[in-house]
Amino acid sequence: MISSNLKMKKKMRIELILFIIGFLIISIKLGYVQFVKGKEYTQKAIEQLNNSRKVPANRGIIYDCNGNILANSSTVYTVNINPAKISQNNKEKVAKALSEIFSLEYEEVLKKVNQNVSVVNVAKKKPKELTDKLRIWMEQNNIKTGINIDEDTQRYYPYGSLASHVIGFCGSDNQGLDGLEAKYEKTLKGIDGYIDRAQNARGEDVGTDGEEYIDPISGNSLITTIDMNIQSIVEKYIEEACIDNKCTDGASIILMNPKNGNIWALANYPDYNLNSPYELENSDGLEKKEKTLLLQARWRNKAISDTYEPGSCFKLVTASSALEEGIVSGPDNQGEFCCSGGIEIAGVRIKCWRYYRPHGSESLREALMNSCNPVFIGLGQKIGVQKYYKYLEKFGFLRKTGIDVYGEAGSIFLKQEKVGPVELATISFGQRFEVTPIQMITMVSTIANKGKYVYPRLVQGIIDSKTGEITELEPKFGDQVISEKTAETVLSMMNSVVNEGTGKNAKVQGYSIGGKTGTSEDGVNTGKYVTSFIGVAPIEDPEVAILVTLYNPTGEGGHQGGGVAAPLAGQIFSEVLPYLDVVQGKQEELTIPEEVSVPNVIGLSIKEGEKILKEAGLELEAEGENLDKEKTIIKEQSPTQGIIINKGNKIFVKY
Repeated sequence: MISSNLKMKKKMRIELILFIIGFLIISIKLGYVQFVKGKEYTQKAIEQLNNSRKVPANRGIIYDCNGNILANSSTVYTVNINPAKISQNNKEKVAKALSEIFSLEYEEVLKKVNQNVSVVNVAKKKPKELTDKLRIWMEQNNIKTGINIDEDTQRYYPYGSLASHVIGFCGSDNQGLDGLEAKYEKTLKGIDGYIDRAQNARGEDVGTDGEEYIDPISGNSLITTIDMNIQSIVEKYIEEACIDNKCTDGASIILMNPKNGNIWALANYPDYNLNSPYELENSDGLEKKEKTLLLQARWRNKAISDTYEPGSCFKLVTASSALEEGIVSGPDNQGEFCCSGGIEIAGVRIKCWRYYRPHGSESLREALMNSCNPVFIGLGQKIGVQKYYKYLEKFGFLRKTGIDVYGEAGSIFLKQEKVGPVELATISFGQRFEVTPIQMITMVSTIANKGKYVYPRLVQGIIDSKTGEITELEPKFGDQVISEKTAETVLSMMNSVVNEGTGKNAKVQGYSIGGKTGTSEDGVNTGKYVTSFIGVAPIEDPEVAILVTLYNPTGEGGHQGGGVAAPLAGQIFSEVLPYLDVVQGKQEELTIPEEVSVPNVIGLSIKEGEKILKEAGLELEAEGENLDKEKTIIKEQSPTQGIIINKGNKIFVKY
């Protein structure tokens, strides 16, 4: 009996101890919840009883320099659901209504309605007429909870693909992903507002008591330097040129105001529609990775992000440097140079492009007009590596321009200490290094700006969304790269290149235009070429600088800068200069060049070909020395038969 009582007391003691331990655990847990996590859980409880919705801010507008809207935002609506607040009896009915109104797959919507989460997106950025249908359906079916219709904004671009590589585009969350949209994200995006409403335990609104509404603040707007009309002109001609000349790797054209760095137009081909940037033609069957690569290539701003060999256009840098250093006393000293068809540098003979018929005695002006490599190689050797690299730095080729979009590439030059005589020789006439188009247009704009470096830019003002006040961004200038006198001399020589040299096809009646043509290989032994023209107008007081760059033209017109890029620049100048009310200058007496259809000379002897071309007002150009013109038969010609060109141009033949 005593033993049984002891056992009972022992059992009760153990139970009491366990009870005390359990009580202590519960007390500690309650204390932890109340004192440690109390604020957090209180906030969660408040959140469950409140329906807080974001009110997106309108993104700032992007204008061209004349006030035309290039990018704007429109009001759309986003539909989210809270599956937990949709009764089981209504789930299928809700899924059916949502799928029918927004043209969605019923099974996919039903899965979302049955999910065990608080918020699921069903439809993004839908027009008001569709969400109004949903509101009417909800009222008719007495659905008061579980479906939220929130106001949203959507970016749209009134002119589709116009200036696509400049403006860029936004993602589904209205965040800028490319171009100015990305670079000026903080300026454009604004601050979202919100609506905070109290709800009961069933998730129903309990009226307007305690409702809080915070207005969104719209983003600030941008005034760009782009002129929509000039941009349209450039895009028209760049597309035509790429199609006509079969430019397999596209093209880029930049027009810049050399007085302040404003980019009037920047176009790449191909472009893309800003309202549907993820759409690709003929992409059926492609894997996701392939589509991504194609899209990235389409979005790439070649004028900013790609490098190329500038070819003979770079002779402007060598000429400017030589004149500034006093290596050449002036542009018109006849006989100061002599082209013998090539020049030997450190045991390596580098040919002139017209080695088979040397230019002979030349002045600096004539050397630039003829694009004579040996003259500029010789100048480079006299300037020397150290001074030449000083001018590369001053002209901005050893740094980025700082243009106000992301993705700018830098140039590719050998380090100064690794440059020997041969390397300096190739640099002097524009080969075996790479620069960006934006660096090249900045270089020629610096010459046109009386020798003072001017920074390129795409935005010239910001409009405050609250006050409407415009903050003008001042243009930026750098050092005096060359003297005004040197700049004036180089412009004069550029004018001669267009009047009488390789840039004849850039002439425009009534305007004095200066320029330089360029042709270079796109890589070593690729068989591809880059052809270009760089120029300014009018020479007396330059208001427009242009750079045309065509990548691998394979059409019948050939790949020479003078035959392909110069005419394109002339076409653009012929529309842009009158549009800008540029006063016609010294060359008002110019007549429009007479055009002629290229005759066929394939199968004829050199002598016969010369005769036929001469009768048509053209000149035959054949590589090689001491040719037997009567026996040598022409096998190829460029441009080919039927191409329309100006009289006085050359037809290049092979045999």
